[in-house]
Amino acid sequence: MAMPLPVPESAFSEGVPDREGASVQETFELFSALAPKGWRVELIEGEIYVGPPANGDHEEIVTEVVEQVIARRVDRELRNFTGIGLGLPGIADPVRVIPDLVIAPKGSFDDQQEWHEADPVLLVAEVTSSSTASRDRVQKIRAYARAGIPLYLLIDRDANEAVVCSEPSGDDYGHKSIHKLGTQVPLPSPLGFTLDTSEF
Repeated sequence: MAMPLPVPESAFSEGVPDREGASVQETFELFSALAPKGWRVELIEGEIYVGPPANGDHEEIVTEVVEQVIARRVDRELRNFTGIGLGLPGIADPVRVIPDLVIAPKGSFDDQQEWHEADPVLLVAEVTSSSTASRDRVQKIRAYARAGIPLYLLIDRDANEAVVCSEPSGDDYGHKSIHKLGTQVPLPSPLGFTLDTSEF
């Protein structure tokens, strides 16, 4: 039986302050252990975020991206992963995120670890929701760039855009291409195919 998280309702879509006397990392581990199945607990730039399972529209888009990757990938060894935890470098505290989609070679996460290094990851994708949009657009760009992840695909439902971030350098991506949803979106190397967002 799932236990309720010991945080106020307002904390579900905002940064959660650390508990008195406990480090941010300890508080994050506690929240992760107590989170109901399907909820995501992430640690980004010293803030803990707790979110409920995604809605149906969100999952339809993630599934469509997965299907297109399977059909169009050049490297047949590439695999799609959902629900994979990534442990990324942070400025002061480590970053712990669960992207909507991770693309990496087969066997990249073939272990019992809960949090994985980003070395084999070729692309991460996030689909915005009301509770995640601001950090998908800002904090996660910094986190994924710092980790050297080659491609970050942001499906921004509020802005009706797909943003492809490439060439990570420092805490940002050197190149960002913005496409209206409903158009063809080129994904550069190492993927090298076009995503048809008209299916979204």
